[in-house]
Amino acid sequence: MTPDVMIILAFVIFLALLGAGMSIPFAITIPGIVYLLMQGGLPAMKGLGLVSWGSLDSFTLTAIPLFIFMAEIMQGGGLTLRIYRGLAKLVAPIPGGLLQTNIAGCALFASISGSSVATAASIGSVALPQLLKRNYHRPMAAGSLAAGGTLGILFPPSLAMIVYSSFTEVSVAKLFMAGVFPGLILTGMFMAYIAIRCMISPGLAPKEAGAGSFGEMALAALDVVPFMLLIGGILGSIYAGWMTPAEAAACGCLLVLLLCAVFGELRLSLLNQALQRAVKTVGNILFIVYAAYVFSYAISLSGVGESVTAFLVGLHLSRTGFFVALFLLYTLLGCLVESLGMIVITVPLLFPVLLQYGFDPVWFGVILVMFIELGQISPPIGINLFVIQSIWDGELGQVVLGTIPFHIIMFVLLAMLVIWPDIALWLPEHMPK
Repeated sequence: MTPDVMIILAFVIFLALLGAGMSIPFAITIPGIVYLLMQGGLPAMKGLGLVSWGSLDSFTLTAIPLFIFMAEIMQGGGLTLRIYRGLAKLVAPIPGGLLQTNIAGCALFASISGSSVATAASIGSVALPQLLKRNYHRPMAAGSLAAGGTLGILFPPSLAMIVYSSFTEVSVAKLFMAGVFPGLILTGMFMAYIAIRCMISPGLAPKEAGAGSFGEMALAALDVVPFMLLIGGILGSIYAGWMTPAEAAACGCLLVLLLCAVFGELRLSLLNQALQRAVKTVGNILFIVYAAYVFSYAISLSGVGESVTAFLVGLHLSRTGFFVALFLLYTLLGCLVESLGMIVITVPLLFPVLLQYGFDPVWFGVILVMFIELGQISPPIGINLFVIQSIWDGELGQVVLGTIPFHIIMFVLLAMLVIWPDIALWLPEHMPK
């Protein structure tokens, strides 16, 4: 059996395991081991020890547990509720009311959590009861939260960008900065759509009073400003080169503990619960990374990666044609595979081809994150759809219906990034050396 046939068989096994409901890490690891056995028998397994060590012996990955722990402390200490409450007073008077607060809250929390699921779950659990009680349009309410949650992997600190960096050795700091302007633009486009839609159809969202006096506005600002300073401090230290992302995350954990002590709750039991949730989340993420390294080792042993590169380059597709092919590939994968799974399966194979075509690896990191965002709100397995559906009493179809306009907006931003790459690249290119 030739290596090409064996790699196709490995992918068939992978898809079959996914279809059977097996979790992503096992669905990646098993085909990788099967492929190793088919390729070289038991002697081919001898390299797994070094692979196991090398996959997690990465300073870049250190930032993941720290950022996740920081987000869990915020959620457990009641700071998420405080952020949403403050934003509701400041943002709600804009047409769309609390729907605007959903997007702004997701953007702010995303800048701390780095996770779309955590963002959607945290803001959704706070916002949905209020939205339903005030008779907001249900599909639009659910869609704004599911789509707003996707901002969690575009704004820094993005866990997806950290994993992408571990496979490509692209600077995490530059990837983080590359996501800032696209994240702000996407947030603005989401909010503009909601405002225009609610001005055309006022029945979608009741009018909100917002802050009624200077005192109320000052209290609302006190709910939000400390966290904006925290975000600015973390990102500013990375941009200036004073700290690595891992060091900034460690400082962020300490500062969030201080904010919990001043503005929220800080008890040993809450810290213990936050630590347990963080360990479970990090364990799943790092297991996926390990599984990907096993699979990458298997395909590199047989030279399939080089064959794939030669084959794709030999097709003589234009840059535009190759990008369209990538667009179709990731759109399909987004409907079938979880976000980190998309990175770890495709990047080791496709990254050499991207370099052959002259794509900037930092720019492509942002494009890849955009594809992942689309996948997270695409049926049948868009994870944000199920997160929102699980915390309200509505049907999944209503959540899907509410996300369709946000899909279109994301496609518009993708086109803008292709036409004007400097949207993503300007800030990284002007970072201090």
